[in-house]
Amino acid sequence: MDGNGRWAKKKHLPRALGHKKGVEVVREIVRHAATTGLEALSLYAFSSENWKRPEDEVNDLMGLLRGFIKSDIDEFAANDVRLKIIGNYKALAPDIVDMIDDALARTADNKRTTLAVALNYGSQDELVRAAQAASGEGTITAEAIERHLDTADMPPLDLLIRTSGEQRLSNFMLWQAAYAELWFTETLWPDFTTVEFDAALAEFGTRERRYGGR
Repeated sequence: MDGNGRWAKKKHLPRALGHKKGVEVVREIVRHAATTGLEALSLYAFSSENWKRPEDEVNDLMGLLRGFIKSDIDEFAANDVRLKIIGNYKALAPDIVDMIDDALARTADNKRTTLAVALNYGSQDELVRAAQAASGEGTITAEAIERHLDTADMPPLDLLIRTSGEQRLSNFMLWQAAYAELWFTETLWPDFTTVEFDAALAEFGTRERRYGGR
């Protein structure tokens, strides 16, 4: 979900307002995705590298996270959406950790769709942790690593969407994206709509997936 800062800059607004608008778009996309039959939707909300940003911006992001959980968890519970967190969220502020733990518990048995939010997440770190855990089982295999990924209980990654014109993975789901279809758009995240989301799904449906075969 890239482009909040650039969206705000184009409109001569504080970056915080760009992030706030971005959260509004998250709500729209999550609600819409739940109606499409998707098994899972993953959102890269805060990377392990984002701590390098200015302190006031990090604080704004954490404040938005608190607000999102407080205001939306009832809707998740009511609409049978399971919340999942990938990444080391336990390193966040204690009150956020408590809120997340409560939200995870409340939605654990929901089955309509899974919303995976990446918080304090970096795929390289995830792979290191998975390899270390797999090594404790003996021979390290691809299957052993997959069992210890943060996404182990989720379906395979089929489509990876990146907004704002950037065309790189930025340390997101490097293992999971091995055979995923990639879809890039110039649209900044605050301007991303359900129409464009549906366009990405439609194009995905036309692609031939061979997984290395013919």
